[in-house]
Amino acid sequence: MSALHDLPAHALLAAYRQRALSPVEVVRDVLAHIERWEPHIRATYLLRPDAALAQARASEARWLRGEPRGALDGVPATIKENIATRGDPMPLGTAATALVPAPADAPPAARLREAGAVIVAKTTMPDYGMLSSGLSSFHPLARNPWDLSKGPGGSSAGAGAAAAAGYGPLHIGTDIGGSLRLPASWCGIFSLKPSLGRVPIDPPYTGRAAGPMTRTVQDAALMMQVLSQPDARDSMALPAQDIDWSQFNQGAEYLRGLRIGLLLDAGCGLPVEPEVRAAVEQAARWLEQAGAHIVPMQKFMTQAMLDGMDHFWRMRSHTDLQALPARQRDQVLPYIRAWADSAASLNGTAVFHASQQFHLTRVATVRACSAFDYVISPVAPMPAFAAELPSPTNDPLRPLEHIGFTVPFNMSEQPAASVNCGYTSGLHPLPIGLQIAGPRFDDLGVLQVAHAFEQIRPPQRAWPLPPGI
Repeated sequence: MSALHDLPAHALLAAYRQRALSPVEVVRDVLAHIERWEPHIRATYLLRPDAALAQARASEARWLRGEPRGALDGVPATIKENIATRGDPMPLGTAATALVPAPADAPPAARLREAGAVIVAKTTMPDYGMLSSGLSSFHPLARNPWDLSKGPGGSSAGAGAAAAAGYGPLHIGTDIGGSLRLPASWCGIFSLKPSLGRVPIDPPYTGRAAGPMTRTVQDAALMMQVLSQPDARDSMALPAQDIDWSQFNQGAEYLRGLRIGLLLDAGCGLPVEPEVRAAVEQAARWLEQAGAHIVPMQKFMTQAMLDGMDHFWRMRSHTDLQALPARQRDQVLPYIRAWADSAASLNGTAVFHASQQFHLTRVATVRACSAFDYVISPVAPMPAFAAELPSPTNDPLRPLEHIGFTVPFNMSEQPAASVNCGYTSGLHPLPIGLQIAGPRFDDLGVLQVAHAFEQIRPPQRAWPLPPGI
């Protein structure tokens, strides 16, 4: 029988309903498991066991009365640090931020609380969320449970590590260029970057999405049922829609007849490493054997598109950092300062042309995907890299060379997921993620393809255990 901290959310809810388990015993087990793991992976911020147990006791009382609060009552969950929770400071991963209590829960946090989830902790992130690693000037360095010498990815670094390590079944992160899918890929978990506006957030921003990070597609769908509820604070939110997020009865049958594009060259950035390419090609063969039609795709991104987005984000960060007092600015991670300061010489014309690459990326992505029901690709060109590095290149002038497969779908507002499709060879095998992208608004379809893929892939490796166990 699985340990309590390893049980998926849907199994916990069924056990609560039958009074076979109590939220209190589950949360106690999760907290004990976190205590074993946390000195090694440093995934949490504001870990408060007493507060978590108080929430669990309240949930237990509701279940005993037969009056659960909502769809997630008593299920342990974590929230990424940059999603505001009322009364808690939000450092945004950097020592430069003044620690001021947030006045209200941001929409994703509010939805989890309303649904009765037990908020066990918040999770760590790098400075301003602008790295695909767990390196931060405020938080301790986050590490990957599969190999402690590697990072979990980012910017949802702690969330990815927490999900892989078994800090309960439900975790929520954010994504503006791959920050859900990259740690999901490198930590072997599942994540969905929803269509822009499907999950209301505050503050909204071009390409920015919040989404679930879980070990199973079914748990992510359960979270989407809650997270997709409307919230007027998001000016980019989609109209409320009645979606049955539990539509997984078809299983692998859903794949039959689908036309799926296979993208193996991002058209920009670092080349795909052989083991990653081999794993994605094998995933394509499994999908084809299940009845899907796999069609090779031509690259559609360009280096100019990636560089333009990079340069615009540099200028945004440069402007933000210049507005800080010198003492605070000096506390920002040196890599981030070097990246932002490199924009100082850009003139208005250069920034304007850089800004246009967001729209050009959007147009190219939608056009390239329009011939297919879904598109599959690597999530990243490489597996997890050294924990101490801010990015795979370790070069602030080439910081985004690994997001060529992920960032297009932020700009096109299309849903895209990461699901594990294989492992590297060697002493410490590392997970490899398959990205599944669908048409704008077809979040449920992406979940259905990912769920079907879970049914046809071989059995997965056991989740990593804390050192010494």
